[in-house]
Amino acid sequence: MPDLYLASQSPRRRELLTQMGVDFDTLSVDVVEQRQPGETPADYVERLARDKALAGRDALDEGGAAAIPVLGADTIGVCSGEVLEKPRDQAHAAEMHRMMSGRRHEVLTAVALCLGTRVETCLVRTSVQFRELSENEISAYWHTGEPLDKAGGYGIQGLGGAFVERIEGSYSAVVGLPLAQTADLLNRFGVPWWSTQSA
Repeated sequence: MPDLYLASQSPRRRELLTQMGVDFDTLSVDVVEQRQPGETPADYVERLARDKALAGRDALDEGGAAAIPVLGADTIGVCSGEVLEKPRDQAHAAEMHRMMSGRRHEVLTAVALCLGTRVETCLVRTSVQFRELSENEISAYWHTGEPLDKAGGYGIQGLGGAFVERIEGSYSAVVGLPLAQTADLLNRFGVPWWSTQSA
């Protein structure tokens, strides 16, 4: 049995958990990603992370593996008060990239860890500064296919990293999982990772 279940199919989160040396399996969960009226971006992303962890726990309950912690996470961008999620299509991606061009936006990543009725969450905010983007760059980037499944329509760890002038905060949180804060959560739940395994 694994030490942890990841309630996500995100390849970036899988890579980051593997980097931490966690023995984990993934779960596919179906959580509606719809912001509720009056919900702040921070409350929204934390709720999604918690809902994913709880949905994973409920799936394990049905399979008899409820004694294993479940990790849920979600990432959004925020620019000028607007929440930037995964692009619906090319026009939506281009709209977000124009909004971020030459400006600062904030990336919010929430992580939730659940075991039984116990749920703990953390929220990490990172400031990201984009350089000025040309229309040709915006169009060409869409056709790489990279923006499709990423909050804000870009991947800092991939081709989209060429858009980023600087960041203030956690790089791994922008990728999809803040390593330092995730390590703290794993420690609190007694989930082994490379540091505790080698001690």
